[in-house]
Amino acid sequence: MTEIHYRTEQVGPVEVFYREAGPADAPVILLLHGFPTSSHMFRDLIPELAGDYRVIAPDLPGFGLTKAPPLGEFEYSFDNLAEVLGQFVDAIGLTRFAIYIFDYGAPTGLRLARAHPERITAIITQNGNAYIEGLSSEWEPWQQYWRDPTEANREACRAALTDEALRFQHEHGAPAGRVAPDAYKLDQFYMHRPEAAEIQLDLILSYRTNLALYPAFQAYFRTYRPRLLAVWGKNDVFFLPAGAEAFKRDLPEAEVHLLDAGHFALETHHSEIAAHIRRFLAA
Repeated sequence: MTEIHYRTEQVGPVEVFYREAGPADAPVILLLHGFPTSSHMFRDLIPELAGDYRVIAPDLPGFGLTKAPPLGEFEYSFDNLAEVLGQFVDAIGLTRFAIYIFDYGAPTGLRLARAHPERITAIITQNGNAYIEGLSSEWEPWQQYWRDPTEANREACRAALTDEALRFQHEHGAPAGRVAPDAYKLDQFYMHRPEAAEIQLDLILSYRTNLALYPAFQAYFRTYRPRLLAVWGKNDVFFLPAGAEAFKRDLPEAEVHLLDAGHFALETHHSEIAAHIRRFLAA
């Protein structure tokens, strides 16, 4: 039986909640969740990897069980998420690790990789985008907000935060009857907390900074040549398979696998993804 530990680490004003499993002296994999979820999304993957790896999955500020200051006292931006993540990594003593990047975890983790390329042993990207061609037309309401950050355009983005939208993210493109409702129910619960929606709307506006960094992320790939595995839910309505294939442009030896899954591929394909990761890292 895998023993999973649930811990917290104080990082400045942020109390980071994280899950940890596996031998203390094993190679490290840092699992970075995305919107609108938390480290809970890795609940099935962690036991699959913990036999051979030390697996660590934090909740980013504004998500899950991590406690961060309220709006007005803390800027909810991707630069700040990456800053907290970097301080968290230092606080728990990580010096070399692979990163698993998903959704919001991609721009957060890639900022960390650019800042400390010597620490990154490999990148596993699961619907974690770094190329314009990976973005679908579903992003248009957010892009309108980025181009013109009016109150009306901010309100239009609120549709992505409804219970129905969160359930859609989990179920769309997934094999019928394979998605347990627990995950999206938990995400819905978190979204109804005080200030949660406003925090997410701030992060939606901040997301425009990630697209501006795509050329820098791609330059990092070309310069440092990290080993990269893409395991991608090919039915994702938000991040298209073209975004997975695009990694090969800058990393020709990147390994890409398109799975018959949606955005939250781990909900239905965690064993298959774990097998790809174990083989890839062992090589």
